[in-house]
Amino acid sequence: MAQTPKKIIIEHSDFADVNEIEIPDAFLLTGNVKVNHDGIVLTCNKAYYFQKENYIKAFGNVQLVQGDTLYLNSKYAEYNGNMKQAFATGNAVMSSPDATLATDTINFNRNTQEVYYNTQGTIVNRENTLKSKSGRYYVTQKKFQFLTAVTITNPTYVIKSNHLDYFSNSGHSYLFGPSTITSKANYIYTEKGFYDTKKNLAYFLRKSYIRYDDRLIEGDSLYYDRNKEFASATRNVKITDTINKGIVKGHYAEMYKKKDSLFVTKRAVAINLVENDSVYIHGKKLMVTGPEGNRIIRAFNNVRFYKTDMSGKCDSLHSSSKDALTKLIGNPILWNGENQITGDIMHLIGNNQTRKLDSLKVLNNTFIVSRDTLGTGYNQVKGLNLYGKFLDGKLHEVDVVKNAEVIYYMRNDAQELIGINKNVSSKINMVMANNTAETITFFNQVDGNIYPEEELPENARKLKGLLWRGDERIKSKDEIFSEEDNLMNEKLVKEGEIDNAKTNVPMKIRKETLDYDKKKKK
Repeated sequence: MAQTPKKIIIEHSDFADVNEIEIPDAFLLTGNVKVNHDGIVLTCNKAYYFQKENYIKAFGNVQLVQGDTLYLNSKYAEYNGNMKQAFATGNAVMSSPDATLATDTINFNRNTQEVYYNTQGTIVNRENTLKSKSGRYYVTQKKFQFLTAVTITNPTYVIKSNHLDYFSNSGHSYLFGPSTITSKANYIYTEKGFYDTKKNLAYFLRKSYIRYDDRLIEGDSLYYDRNKEFASATRNVKITDTINKGIVKGHYAEMYKKKDSLFVTKRAVAINLVENDSVYIHGKKLMVTGPEGNRIIRAFNNVRFYKTDMSGKCDSLHSSSKDALTKLIGNPILWNGENQITGDIMHLIGNNQTRKLDSLKVLNNTFIVSRDTLGTGYNQVKGLNLYGKFLDGKLHEVDVVKNAEVIYYMRNDAQELIGINKNVSSKINMVMANNTAETITFFNQVDGNIYPEEELPENARKLKGLLWRGDERIKSKDEIFSEEDNLMNEKLVKEGEIDNAKTNVPMKIRKETLDYDKKKKK
């Protein structure tokens, strides 16, 4: 059963009059007018009160007050007691404890406790200024909702969106659809996100990225702390070095901009350009630290890398752009051309001017092995240290020093086996061409000979420590990942595709937003 609407009560006016010609069926109230309706108080300079319709028109210094939750000021207003609806225009200003809205015309529905406007409006609270062509304010939730272009201006950044929910008490913003956040520090794009404008914390969920001067961070979900300049990204993460065109990928990343520090895991891979060729470096964890020109890449745990003419494995890797030096640490193995190279310590040295690979240094227990091109044997060079020079990405010249031993299958131009060279000397120099030794020079030869094949038994054709690991060789960029990595990647990529295929719906309001005033009271 519908309740009978309460009547508007006139509490005060300096003068009251009836003028049936000018305003039929109305009281004319003038001077310090004050009326009350079901807990709402309206004051003005002059009013027409239509008693039958339970309706009032108010003029001059109009103020409508609802408890301590809402104040509505304007030059003119109308209030319908039966419908419990107010309309205010002419420099209309709505004030709540947390924000002030200024616009030309404001409508207030007391039944739904909603304020709405369709004229250019400006909302100001302590942290932010919001401007939009239209909007709605939910009094109980202290929420502004904008479904047309809205701009939030903060001393530090500007937010723009076509769909935004802004909670004036907490300063929480919920963005939906194409939205941007621009500041001196960076530029953020999202199609679904949350931003705490008081704490400067954000969470972005769809087609989101953060762009700095030198880096672009993308991921299915991004967390961002502006105060710490910290960002983390989850699933389908891609971080692009926009200056050097380097890329780091994975499924989880953390970045501290102030420290120039980046950490990536979950099928992490760094892709860098060397000699117009991409180098792929994979480890369980990747760290990129330091500013442009002094950047260091560190890779940990079961590191694998691949370049068109080179690949390798080691326990960990340290690569410095300043020194153009890459250290392969812990059980390093390198494949270059058809050569397998091992040793205790391995350094790849580049040239910062040419951006090309320059030289190789292998220290302690050096061993180079390659298959004899036509036979079943192995070409082997063993010694203490190796110093090599690259030409067009391939080992061109090699010096093996101290206790150098060689077994080499010598072939003529017709590729016929001339004999097997077995030699020991203090130093060996090899000049390579087409993955074979073009010339071998022995220094301070201790012992050696070229044996006809039938005169050198099988057990004498292998140097001590020979271990051919051709089956481990990484032959493509996809082979740097383990089966476990690929299974995880497939699962996460599929999850991302499923999420992206879903219709984009606004983010669920977080508990911290709904409970904000409860926490404040505590």
